[in-house]
Amino acid sequence: MKHNVLLNWVLSGLFLALCFVLPFVTGQIPQVGNLLSPMHIPVFLCAFICGTPYAMLVGFIAPLLRGLTLGFPPFPMTAVPMAFELCAYGLFAGLFYKMLPKKAWSIYVALILAMILGRVVGGVAKAVVMMISGSAYSLEAFFTAYFINAWPGIVLHLVLVPAIILALRKAKIIN
Repeated sequence: MKHNVLLNWVLSGLFLALCFVLPFVTGQIPQVGNLLSPMHIPVFLCAFICGTPYAMLVGFIAPLLRGLTLGFPPFPMTAVPMAFELCAYGLFAGLFYKMLPKKAWSIYVALILAMILGRVVGGVAKAVVMMISGSAYSLEAFFTAYFINAWPGIVLHLVLVPAIILALRKAKIIN
């Protein structure tokens, strides 16, 4: 199926809706939601399916809008850094995917690079928000929050996102 601009906007809206809905799956246990990072999945899928600008927009808007309307992620301490992190995921996943050959391994490479760079962006944004609020944010806190405690979500994303993209390719729903 050839994607046009209107279709990409519609799909982006659906991915934004998924960013709102998926956290309800783990909503009763916030610690599980923090470990699995369900809002990240639609942003990555949007990057691979719709492209960089759409995924950046979904990634930036989703945590801010959800934080303001539903209170989770908490605004601004978590929602603002998360907006920059998810926006970076959309940027880097879409950019690397576009640059790499359309092989199965390229999905993994784009995803891994986007996860690393997005976490760095998120950590820098978190440090800025913490500094503005007068709180300290250490390098140890950054690694703990964005890598050590996040490993279940990282594994989930590395299994789920490529599987969905490859299934959509195989079904000839996307190129």
